[in-house]
Order: sequence, then structure tokens, then C-alpha cells
Amino acid sequence: MDFNSHTDAIVRMAVGLVNELTPGEKRGRAFPAPRDLVTAATEGLRTGYPGQRRVTEEEARELAGTAARLRTVFDAVTGGDIDAAALQVNALLDETRARPLLERHDGEPWHLHFHGRGVTVAGDLAASCATGLAIVLGSEFHDRLGVCTAPHCDRVYVDVSRNGTRRFCGTACQNRVKTAAFRARGRTA
Repeated sequence: MDFNSHTDAIVRMAVGLVNELTPGEKRGRAFPAPRDLVTAATEGLRTGYPGQRRVTEEEARELAGTAARLRTVFDAVTGGDIDAAALQVNALLDETRARPLLERHDGEPWHLHFHGRGVTVAGDLAASCATGLAIVLGSEFHDRLGVCTAPHCDRVYVDVSRNGTRRFCGTACQNRVKTAAFRARGRTA
């Protein structure tokens, strides 16, 4: 399941920012807020764009605030409250003043970008993430956004599988749940 290559990368970037910058749980362990915001924000962005430059301290702080707001979108979708998710995305679109713009760079063909009105780089990235999530929410694939269902993990994901049955943030959590179920069956047998 692909939305389009740019939207896929933007949504992956939103997932990366949420997973790197928001505290919670990951793979059965506490996941505190990162001490090094710059590295965490840069890694989150590189989830969608591997060549992303290292962000500044100010950009990292702004992206951490954006990540917290993006997390509420995933939480709302997982809770079945698409209205709340849409309202949060609309608020981000409005605040960042996202606007469509055709761009061509890095040897790629023309493609659609969504930037803010040039206030900050982090604001432009927030506008892109909000737009990418808006594209997903505004389609029949809104249920492709989710929060990991493994115990003690609240990392988020976007399901791009063909059949749309993903429930975990990654294979580590999937394997952890399957192993626990296997062991439980062995104890009852």
C-alpha cells in the first residue's frame, strides 16, 4: 500500500519524530524523553529522509513540540476517534499555514511539497507532516495509522502492507508477543 513516494516518506518521518521524541514505552521498557534532542530529532527525520541534515538545537525543540501533537493523532486513530485526529491535523495545518508547492530537486521529477510560509525549517517540516497525515486521514486508509498493540509499547506506525493488518511498531514487538503466546500455550499444555 503506497500513497505516493513523497507522502510515504513524510508519513514515515512523522512516525519517526513521534517515536524518537515522545516519552512512553518501547519494546517492554520505559522510553524516557531523549536527553539529546538534536540526535533524536535528526534520527526521526531520517526515518523518512535518510539524507536529512542534522537539525539545530532550536529546530529540535520545535520538532519535539510537533511530535507531541502528532502523537495525539495516532492515539486518536487507534482509539477510533477520527474526528479528534482530523481536528488536530487541521489545527496543525492552520498554524503552519501549509500550502502546496511543486518542487523538483536532487534529480527527482516534479512532486508536491507542503511547506509553511517560510517561518522556520521545523515549521516547514511540521506543515509537511500534518499534510501527510491529512492525506492518510482523508482517505479510506485512515486506519493504517496506529499505536503498537504489544504490551508495554506505545510506539506508533503506519501500515503500508498490502492487506493492512499490521498491529505492531516493528518485528521486535511482534516477536515478543508471539514468543509470550507460545510460552503461555506451553505452560497450559
